[in-house]
Amino acid sequence: MAGFETKYLGELRTQNTHIQSGTIIHTDAPTDNQGRGEAFSPTDLCALSLTVCIITTMGIYCQNHGYHLDGASATTIKHMANDPRRIVRIEVNMKLKLREIDDMHAREGVLRIIKTCPVARSLHPDINQDVHVEFEE
Repeated sequence: MAGFETKYLGELRTQNTHIQSGTIIHTDAPTDNQGRGEAFSPTDLCALSLTVCIITTMGIYCQNHGYHLDGASATTIKHMANDPRRIVRIEVNMKLKLREIDDMHAREGVLRIIKTCPVARSLHPDINQDVHVEFEE
């Protein structure tokens, strides 16, 4: 079970510590919601978690099936709505370098993860998860 400690630093900023590793992440409210936008906002982390989970789970899948994920990069864009303020869409544009690019089974397995990684399954169904993957040679 993962554990975290959070401290409010004032001025809409927090310091968050991953207890097991000691890694620290700071957050700040976004500029469109009274913050300075000097760090990830809570909703930024939520949106980014989808991308990171997909890539991490793809890596696990490839390791377990003897495939080679030689590289992965992505751009994540969070779309917000108001009344109530919430994430309505997470857009992910991903590039993958899979050594077995011509192996349809490998490709399908990796692509299946987009909808089945833990974060994708945990997000509210009203959030549009718009994930695009481009395979690089």
